[in-house]
Amino acid sequence: MHIPEIKIEHVYSARNRIKSIARRTSLVSSPWLRDIIRAEVCFKLENQQKSGSFKIRGAANKILNLSEEEKTSGVIAVSSGNHGRAVASVAKMAGVKAVICLSDAVPQNKVQAIHELGAEIEIVGSSYIESAEAAAQLQVERNLTMMHPFDDPYVIAGQGTIGIELMEEFPQIDTVIVPLSGGGLLGGIALTLKTLKPSIHVVGVSQDRGPGMVASLQAGRIIAVNEEPSLADALVGGLEFDNRYTFNLIQQYVEETVLVSEHEIAAAMTFALQKHHLVVEGGGAVGIAALLSRKVQHLGENIVVVISGGNVDLSMLKKVAQGKYEFQQKSS
Repeated sequence: MHIPEIKIEHVYSARNRIKSIARRTSLVSSPWLRDIIRAEVCFKLENQQKSGSFKIRGAANKILNLSEEEKTSGVIAVSSGNHGRAVASVAKMAGVKAVICLSDAVPQNKVQAIHELGAEIEIVGSSYIESAEAAAQLQVERNLTMMHPFDDPYVIAGQGTIGIELMEEFPQIDTVIVPLSGGGLLGGIALTLKTLKPSIHVVGVSQDRGPGMVASLQAGRIIAVNEEPSLADALVGGLEFDNRYTFNLIQQYVEETVLVSEHEIAAAMTFALQKHHLVVEGGGAVGIAALLSRKVQHLGENIVVVISGGNVDLSMLKKVAQGKYEFQQKSS
């Protein structure tokens, strides 16, 4: 079934469908950020999910909606790591063959996690776009169903279930800060929250190295960006020019976008570890980075920061926490 327009009822259907697979993650207060920001700040801990990130929500909703014929043929995904891990995890539970296409820039710890889940891995190209092109070819050759990491209505609806949980647990929320890459997470949450409470201020945060969605929003159309190495590796990657859903969703529902630097991301990862004893990957820490660097222009009194994942290589996290991580120079 094709969904021409994603609506709130699709998000509620997704919640019922994935409840046996995706956890209802914790919402915890940050007294340290409360003192800094002078407002209530809570973290939505998607790093607690079974696959280590929010991605399992969308992957589960998509796979559970496949026909029996599609399940028999198998699925294929292109990923910067977390989506592939989530697809591999849900596919294993459902007894579905999964092929995961990754670029050679994906961290080894994420590649290894996908391998351990039994998925077939194809390392192709040096960027997300190159991997996506290879995945499209393999999809046709092997008659597989594409599991798009963000621009898919079932995936977006699955990620939107986070918004339902936020409204149920913290109805006074007036600001939500969410990591932004392709827009599946932010688009799903923004659609849900804005439908249920239109006054909520929605903020998307990206790394300042090749932020595909933010650059496209500024241009008013989808544009190509150079992918650069980043601590926020889960957010690296551009948008395909045939994007159907997420670009429009972000344009419609998101009021503010913020870019954070590598040093600000590292500081946020360290803050999460030292103050909250939370292991948070770079892409999951950008919302904290935006608050610590005071880059969010419009803050309410009840703020939620979505911590999108915790799949960070522990040796890297140790270097970051000890101030020994060597930052690569940003391209001009």
